[in-house]
Amino acid sequence: MLKAGVLGAGHLGKIHLKLLQQSTKYELVGFYDANKEASEQIETEFGYKSFPSMESLIDASDMVVVVTPTSAHFECAEKVINAGKHLFIEKPITQTVAQAEQIRDLAKEKKVRGQVGQVERFNPAFQAIKDKIHNPMFIETHRLAEFNPRGTDVSVVLDLMIHDIDAILSVVKSPVKAVSASGVSVISETPDIANARIEFENGCVANLTASRISLKKMRKARFFQRDAYISVDFLEKKCEVVKMKDAPKEPDDFAMVLTNAEGIKKQIYFENPKIEANNAILDELESFYEAIQADRTPEVSLRQGTEALRVAMLIIENFKKI
Repeated sequence: MLKAGVLGAGHLGKIHLKLLQQSTKYELVGFYDANKEASEQIETEFGYKSFPSMESLIDASDMVVVVTPTSAHFECAEKVINAGKHLFIEKPITQTVAQAEQIRDLAKEKKVRGQVGQVERFNPAFQAIKDKIHNPMFIETHRLAEFNPRGTDVSVVLDLMIHDIDAILSVVKSPVKAVSASGVSVISETPDIANARIEFENGCVANLTASRISLKKMRKARFFQRDAYISVDFLEKKCEVVKMKDAPKEPDDFAMVLTNAEGIKKQIYFENPKIEANNAILDELESFYEAIQADRTPEVSLRQGTEALRVAMLIIENFKKI
């Protein structure tokens, strides 16, 4: 078992503490939070050990989970890596791309593993269909949430849309060619609703919408590729694959057959891949354990976290041009 510590004991930090304590792969050593009053309350209520300083927690750990506000990510990550400890850091990896690049390069220099907490990669619906996505040419995502003051210290792009940016970059094997976007600040000082268009060098186009001022929640993605349409509902944990193949000469009575303008007949097939129920946060933590033990690249590497942030920042920069 690897000794694990948590930096930051807010809402998400408490979830990490609970899951690390449940895990058979980690030994939870405790946590550090700058809020002493909250730390004492958490220690009393849950029994997790509170460390007196960030450095003392890092020293006692083999792997550290950084769940602090984004503004503190760089400082915490730098201390963890310089101490020779493995780093699990929540999204977005840092405040700036330059900081993310420094963290990525430092981890390589110190020969420690790092993973970014992009939890939707471990969503069971996405896990069920990711291997069926081949060279998508159009992608559409909608991530809508009800207003919650927690998270509004950053733009909706870094708060919500970055989940979809990361998922898209993981399946489109082509460099980003161009980005255009628009965003509106309704309640917060930073945009609360945004739409972005990402164009890739291979011709693929992705259209992303994110809002944190919606009346209902939605987390959906649709992938269109040659002879197939794939939909993922991250919220309901459902997915569907619709495939089109050349129709047989004599289709059965219940077959769905379409004929295009050229007279070519295609038969439609529906697939509902089996979805294995899971705890996505626990899975991402334990997959990181496996990557450390096998000395291999984690599922969501620091490099990938940096690239997702780079695209997110390009989108944010586009807001300023309007």
